[in-house]
Amino acid sequence: MHVIPLQIYYEDTDLSGSVYHANYLRYFERAREHLLGPAELVRLWRDEGIGFVVYKCELTFREPATLGDLLEVRTAVRIESEYRTIFSQSVWRPDGQVAMVEGVVQLACVDRKNRLVRLPATVRARIQPPD
Repeated sequence: MHVIPLQIYYEDTDLSGSVYHANYLRYFERAREHLLGPAELVRLWRDEGIGFVVYKCELTFREPATLGDLLEVRTAVRIESEYRTIFSQSVWRPDGQVAMVEGVVQLACVDRKNRLVRLPATVRARIQPPD
């Protein structure tokens, strides 16, 4: 399980003072980037022309986050196929008993022409724990 802290700022909220629903997609993407490694993602795109696109996404909202909240994004990932990963992600209060928001995001690995390519060994190594 990968965990990153999340601070809710004024810019994250809507008229009601709650986090705007689409921002959770940004939080989840930030957590995925940290898990995979920002430098490695840049290297893969720059040197090998390999990137990731969202194939499918599902969100469930249980409790709103509000201005000033200190939260965390928890991420678990598994390889679905040689081309696709599934990230189970959630936003929690650090002392929470239930996730505030849950998401399942499937990513496909593609080249610069958006053709499917196999997950690179460096990505597999970050996702799969060593035997």
